[in-house]
Amino acid sequence: MKAKKRKMDIRTVVKAGFLVAISIVMTRFVSIMIPIGGAQGLRVSFGEVPIILSGFMFGPLVGGITGVAADILGMLINPQGPYYPGFTISSMLWGTIPGLLTYIFKRNSSSASGFSVKFIAIIVAITYIIVAMILNTYWLSNLYGTAFFILLPVRFLNAIVSIPVTTIVLNVLLKQLRRFD
Repeated sequence: MKAKKRKMDIRTVVKAGFLVAISIVMTRFVSIMIPIGGAQGLRVSFGEVPIILSGFMFGPLVGGITGVAADILGMLINPQGPYYPGFTISSMLWGTIPGLLTYIFKRNSSSASGFSVKFIAIIVAITYIIVAMILNTYWLSNLYGTAFFILLPVRFLNAIVSIPVTTIVLNVLLKQLRRFD
């Protein structure tokens, strides 16, 4: 039996657009910047949550597009430093990785029902490790000339707090959104 192919219909585009707008507001206007080593080293926000949600709901393609749109439009609306293409790649991965992992895990799973907290936590942790701890730390290291291992401990502490909070928020949102499908 062939898998049902999901089209990018107008509802998907509108929902992704709302998630882009929410991400921009959460990242650019409801965030706290913490300098590390005299440079902008850590932004505490939950702007990645709508992008991750987009990946869970619509798959890797729409999740990635949502991330790119949120980063570029957010930069145009309210720049918080110089534009650096690496962060656009990271923003894309915030949506692509959860979408890909959801596709892979759900395809290999016998359960087609919703997402468990454990499933969400694993995907969020993998995404945070790849994007926030490795890639974003590398981009900041290159951008500001600060050593990677100087930035890493603070970003690790942020991830320890952010992963459980993001998991809980996504679990609540996905349960509520499942009622409307």
